[in-house]
Amino acid sequence: MKLKIILTTIAIAAVVLTGGCSESDNDQKMTPSVLSSDPSVDATDVVINKIVTVTFSEPMDASSLNSTTFTINQETTPVEGTISYSGTMVSFKPTVTLAPVTVYTGTVTTGAMSDSGNSLENEYVWEFTTGNITGPTAISIFPANNSEDVERNKIVTVTFSEEMNSSTINTSTFTLTQGDTNVPGEVTYSGKTAAFTPTNILDAGKVYTAMLSTGVENAAGVELAGNISWTFTTSDETDATEPTATVTNPLNDATNVERNIAIEATFSEEMDPFTINNSTFILKLGSNEIDGTVDYSGLKATFNPANALSAETVYTATITSEAKDLAGNALAADMVWTFSTGVGTSNLAAVDLGDAGNYVILAKTAINNNPTSAITGDLGLSPAATSYITGFAVTAATGYATSDQVTGQIFAADMAAPTAINLTTAVENMITAYNDAAGRPTPLFLELGTGNIGGQTLEPGLYKWTSTVTIPTNVTLSGGADAVWIFQISGDLKMSSAVNVILADGAQAKNIFWQVAGEATFGATSHFEGIILSMTGITFQTGASFNGRALAQTAVTLDGNIIVEP
Repeated sequence: MKLKIILTTIAIAAVVLTGGCSESDNDQKMTPSVLSSDPSVDATDVVINKIVTVTFSEPMDASSLNSTTFTINQETTPVEGTISYSGTMVSFKPTVTLAPVTVYTGTVTTGAMSDSGNSLENEYVWEFTTGNITGPTAISIFPANNSEDVERNKIVTVTFSEEMNSSTINTSTFTLTQGDTNVPGEVTYSGKTAAFTPTNILDAGKVYTAMLSTGVENAAGVELAGNISWTFTTSDETDATEPTATVTNPLNDATNVERNIAIEATFSEEMDPFTINNSTFILKLGSNEIDGTVDYSGLKATFNPANALSAETVYTATITSEAKDLAGNALAADMVWTFSTGVGTSNLAAVDLGDAGNYVILAKTAINNNPTSAITGDLGLSPAATSYITGFAVTAATGYATSDQVTGQIFAADMAAPTAINLTTAVENMITAYNDAAGRPTPLFLELGTGNIGGQTLEPGLYKWTSTVTIPTNVTLSGGADAVWIFQISGDLKMSSAVNVILADGAQAKNIFWQVAGEATFGATSHFEGIILSMTGITFQTGASFNGRALAQTAVTLDGNIIVEP
């Protein structure tokens, strides 16, 4: 009897000890790991101003992430930079731009610890290679190099290949000299053009040298590849000739003008770009000014309406006499012309998916499936590894995997070459396509239905919403086989259960692009059509079907879905 009591007591104690310790012990034993890095393993053509990031499997102790535990090296030489941490991601921002076409090695040591005090399971080491990326360039200068007989009251200008950091363009980096003497003046910058305006009229018959130094940077902090300098010789004259606008598009009194046209005027000579703006180039409907942006390059000024113009409507364009040439001469009078719109728009170009178009599903962090789905087309995941493709019971092969649920192949960043490189290109192309779709100007429809497009029949064109779009009832897209739709959505895209996107009159899913800044969610047993370009996640709820491509910059989640590439 005593033996039974003793044995029972021991058994109970063992259960208590096991039950009381297992959960906390397991928590203590869980070690963090690296889920992904950006740039990914063996990435190529990485931009030289890249901020390097590493994402962990759980929250980390920020104090353990420092210049000792997170390093970037070029061979044995450490790269200097600053380290910051947020959520589960640590970032390394180099102090200077990386060298082009150079291999770098990133390392996160086991000194990195989780919030619970556990060290990284294994040291994480990977390599990436920068691209052959040069600095911004000057695409035009005025006066041209070696020009002669330049009027003495001209402004000196340079137009860059891209947007620049205006704070780096000043009298220290943009100079004008005559011999060894600096010419006093004012430096200004707008759009892509910098201007040097001399304080006084230049001397006659003298050679002047303009220079831009490598202290000039683009918006990403990349400097000019080298100093840019040019010379010109002044004449005895000053320019007193008034400029004129010689050509307009549309022409005066033009009819049936496309509703998404850019309005243009071409001048007789180079103009001061700082006098070509929304105050001097105006488009009106009656007495109401039309919103838009004004650009100037070469001899041409362009007004891009913020939205497509109304159909069968008369508009008036005006360039005022405040527009001036580079010598400060203004137009003699306002230039005014009118035109009337038709009912249509010019053909909208499809979004180029590049290598992202090789996949029916492409994601960066995970593809999660609740079996059983039926997918036609290839799946791709990068920079995350195969282990973040779940619910498919994959069978490994060389450089890819297969699954009974996929009519196609499955690819992930940790598979044999050249899979990782191919996926890196595809993901980069996916991001480029997203940016292209998001950046298309002049939408035909703005805030249609205040975001509720249920019950609508949508014609081809560019649509834009600054909030969430919902599809609570069936929506129809009607257009020919070559018609293109681009939907710009700044919020989420939410489709209700058992609702359908219907294609009519020959419309094709491959020509329909849904650019979604938030999450895209498709209700149970719904049916959707088109290419989804999502900044975040894409979720197909139980039994939803889809004809198109799901391209997500985070994860794609499936639940017994039928997915078919277009």
